[in-house]
Amino acid sequence: MPIPTISFAPIFGKDDVSRARVVAQVRDACLKYGFFQLVDHGVPQDLFEEMIKQSASFFSLPEDLKERYKQDKFQRGYERLRAQNFEKRTAGDLKEGYYFGADLPLDHPRVVAGKFNMGPNKYPKEVTDPVKFKETMDTYYSTMLSLSKTILQVLCETMEISNEWMTEFLDIPIATLRLLHYPPQAPDASEFERGIGQHTDFGAVTILLQDEVGGLQVWDRDASAWIDATPQKGALVINLGNLMMRWTNDRYLSNLHRVINKSGKQRYSVPFFLAGNPDFLVKCFPKCADEIEGPKYPPVTVQRWMEGRYADTYNTSQDKALGELSQSEAKAGMA
Repeated sequence: MPIPTISFAPIFGKDDVSRARVVAQVRDACLKYGFFQLVDHGVPQDLFEEMIKQSASFFSLPEDLKERYKQDKFQRGYERLRAQNFEKRTAGDLKEGYYFGADLPLDHPRVVAGKFNMGPNKYPKEVTDPVKFKETMDTYYSTMLSLSKTILQVLCETMEISNEWMTEFLDIPIATLRLLHYPPQAPDASEFERGIGQHTDFGAVTILLQDEVGGLQVWDRDASAWIDATPQKGALVINLGNLMMRWTNDRYLSNLHRVINKSGKQRYSVPFFLAGNPDFLVKCFPKCADEIEGPKYPPVTVQRWMEGRYADTYNTSQDKALGELSQSEAKAGMA
């Protein structure tokens, strides 16, 4: 059974009955899959097409030119092929990427304080149209940030909780835009070859634009099988991250997914990862806590959570996985 497709048209309308129906659909998707495809979201198709076009213009550059923009300490710029390795059964994931975030100057307080993923963007000059490239990236980033606020509002409604926390959570959030290019896998590649290995996302919510090639697969727990997230023109794939699962005391699902590109074609996708204000303290929503046992996880700041998850992914972690922190460790100041 495919992941559900949900229209947000009623969310932008005035019919309370229709809105409640959408909220119920989102709740069901969060409980079962942690994924859904979103249509009627208000983002124009021509912006999607321009994003894919501009992404391809960068990844088509020679490797030496791309390396001029290699990823820096602010998590901005180019990430080479096979830099990540989620399943750790091959030489690395068969993809390359380019990172953007909030474009903050070096003297911004968040940058000076060394907050995770905070700093200036890098815009390549060698692409076909550098001005159009920057304009497109900046427009798409702000558009996704706005849409993510709407999605969070709907998630609040699914749990019947206040949205007052959103103001602090969205104050200059860690929000990462990535351009991704997946070369086609060789016909004789290892059975373990992946565009990206199975994983869950780190943050709160991910909004994914994918081209028509396909290859994204989501784990269906009920069927114990991988199902395709088949591309739909104009649709965005929405999924919850580990932070949201933790926040809801595991009520909502941060689900496994992967990419296998056996199409013989170049695949492009553009995920937008929302993690939140680095200083925001994520603690279980009161309505999600078990009445007897309470929350499963101790509070943790967005900053500490994201630093730990990135360290795990890039094999630089010297700490216990943050998801395994005990209440005693939290009280000792680890969280």
